[in-house]
This record gives sequence, structure tokens and C-alpha cells, in this order.
Amino acid sequence: MGESLSVAVLPEALRAALDDELARFPESRLAQAVDRLSKRYRQGDSATSPILSSELDVAAYAGYRMPATYAAVSAVLGEVAAAAPGFAPKTHVDIGGGTGAAVWAAADVWPSLEKCTVLEQVAAALALGRKLAASADEPAVRTAVWQRGLVDSASAAPEADLVTLSYVLGELPERGRAGVVQWLAAKAGTVVLIEPGTPAGFARIRAAREVLRELGRSVVAPCPHDDACPIKPGEDWCHFSARLPRSGVHRRIKSGTLGFEDEKFSYVAATSAPVDRPSARIIRHPRKHKGFVQLDLCTADGLAPGTVVSKRHGVRYRAARDAEWGDAWSVE
Repeated sequence: MGESLSVAVLPEALRAALDDELARFPESRLAQAVDRLSKRYRQGDSATSPILSSELDVAAYAGYRMPATYAAVSAVLGEVAAAAPGFAPKTHVDIGGGTGAAVWAAADVWPSLEKCTVLEQVAAALALGRKLAASADEPAVRTAVWQRGLVDSASAAPEADLVTLSYVLGELPERGRAGVVQWLAAKAGTVVLIEPGTPAGFARIRAAREVLRELGRSVVAPCPHDDACPIKPGEDWCHFSARLPRSGVHRRIKSGTLGFEDEKFSYVAATSAPVDRPSARIIRHPRKHKGFVQLDLCTADGLAPGTVVSKRHGVRYRAARDAEWGDAWSVE
């Protein structure tokens, strides 16, 4: 589907604190832990038992996943802020938040945040998240509450202006996911769900979106409408991309050769607040030709693949030349 050109950079305080933490361990051991954790995640072991079982595992996880998670969450919350300009959350609860990438991203998007809470079952992840957050410039991150607990729809629903769940739905039993989505949204002003940008990840987001629609929530992003998703299951999937730079140690522990990577993700954000949605979303990388650009759009009226914007459109043509996959678009 093409590449995203915008680059999401970790806050300098987080990058430095993370580098200091990784320096506590030999890079060879970090690389081995990354390889082991990656295999277990791909095999779906996390649905049966916690994958992070040691300080080394947590450090390796933070080193290889925190930058990517931050990039994806930052991109998603940026779209939410654009589509709901009056939304200025004061409270944020991140469920299954690991080492806290989402609270860093949220505080960067919304300076209005005053209180952040991270719920996570792995004590070592909470400990590292708290340690990293101590270096934050944003008071909401520095004073965040780190709470140990499970994703449990039988417990009290998280109550906050913003509730996020990133890369967790796929780790839960399928039969319980709808209940978890209902639980997340029960007392949330705005709820944001993010999954890997794979067909399976999108399927989980699509199902969650249906639950949120049934609850009467308005979709903030990425969809420009509240109707049923027009993408036919099995034929395509809706996902986006965020590019992040790799530091030297990040590149080495992941055995990467490039100075960047692209994090693919699917997401849905729904709210009870007023929204000012765009009339369309670019759902594939724009195809730029001499004299015209083709955009694949999701619009309020359904999919509009191959929409042509030519030089005769003037300002719109120049905007299309600058447009990127995932951007909002205005339908004439």
C-alpha cells in the first residue's frame, strides 16, 4: 500500500531514558530477547500467559516496541485531535499500557492532560514505565499513576476523558472482545483502539467498531461516517503507516539495516463529543502521475477508489501532490 513520509520522533527525554535503560544490558542479550519475544507474539502465546517475565524481557520489549507504539498512537491521536477540535481531555487511562508509550503520545498531542493512569498486568513493565516517566517534561506523564491489573470487563469500567487500548485486543480471547470494548467505552469520553495493520488486526478493529456503533458512539477517525464499513472482509483491509527513525541500539537489537522503519496499524476512535469529521480519508498511498494524482478514498458515500485530481483542479491538485496515505481529504 505504499509508504508514509511523516516521521514520528520519540520525545528527547524518553529517547535518552530508554537508551540509558538499554545500556544496562549487553546488546547481544537484548537482541536474543527481542528475537524470542517476537516469535512468541507471532505464535499468539500472549493469549495464554504473560510474555514478559524478566527485567531483560521488559527492557528488550521497550527497546523494540516502544518507539513503534509511540509512533502509531501519536499518529492516531493526531487524527482524533484534528477531527474533534473541541476535545481537550484532562484525564487519560491506558489499558494494557506496557511501559507507557501511549501516555507520552497523548500528553504530546493534548497539553490539557492533567492525570494519566496506566493499567498493566506485568509488574516489571510498570516499574520500567514509571522509571522512564520520571524524566518527562510533561507533568501528566511525570505524575502518571501506574496500576497493576488485568484487562477485565467484570471490573469497574475505566472512567476518563480518553481511554486507549493499543495492541491488546489480539491478545484477548475472541469471545470476550466485544465485552471488553463495551467496558472500555462505558465511562469514556473518547475511546481509541489500535491493532497491527494486518488483515487480522483490521478484522478485530472492524468488529470493535461495530460494537461502538451499537453503543451510539460517533466515529471520530479514521472513518468519515458512522455507517457500516464499506470494505468487504477478505477483499481488502484498512490500515495506515507511521515512520519512525531507529537509533543505533534500536537498529542493532532488531537486526535492522535501515535507519527507519514503518509501523503499520489499524484503528478506530469513537466519542460522545461533537465531531468535525473530514468528508473523506485517503486509505492508500496516493499515486502521483504527470499532471494528475489518483486517490483511493473512503467517503461518507462509500469507497471511491482511483479518484482523479488533475492540474485543472488548481489548489486541490497541489494539495493532492502533498497528500499522504492516511490524511483527511475534502470531497467536492
